[in-house]
Formats: sequence, structure tokens, C-alpha cells
Amino acid sequence: MSRAINVNAEVKDVQALCAKHDIAISTIEPLTSGGTRVVLLNPIGADRIRELLSKKIITEAIVRSPLHMARQPAPRYR
Repeated sequence: MSRAINVNAEVKDVQALCAKHDIAISTIEPLTSGGTRVVLLNPIGADRIRELLSKKIITEAIVRSPLHMARQPAPRYR
């Protein structure tokens, strides 16, 4: 199962919930379409968040910020 979850909640609320349940966040970002995208460090934490926020999970298509930068290796110049 994916470690990334889209939820209909504010970033600060998701961060507080993760801190309360000692769940480590890898990346978190607000969604342009509303809500939050959170990527957890491990699948166990992701499953726990899915249980805790089961009624707030966004299942339809979402819109992420165009400023989001995917992780890429650093360029190597010679």
C-alpha cells in the first residue's frame, strides 16, 4: 500500500495528529484543490493514519501545486 495519503484536513491538523500518535512524516504539502497530501516514512504509519482519518480521505483526483518539485538527484557537472 502507498505511503502517500490525500486528506480533507489542514496541514497543521495532520501534523498534530501525526505528532500525537508518534507517526513520522516524510513530506507534507497543502493541495491546490483543498486538503493535504502527506507521505509517511513507513507503511505502518500510513495504515494508522488511514484508520484515524478514514472519513477524510480524498479518493477523487486532486490538484497539486505547480511549484511542487519532485525529488531528483542533484545534477552532476564536469
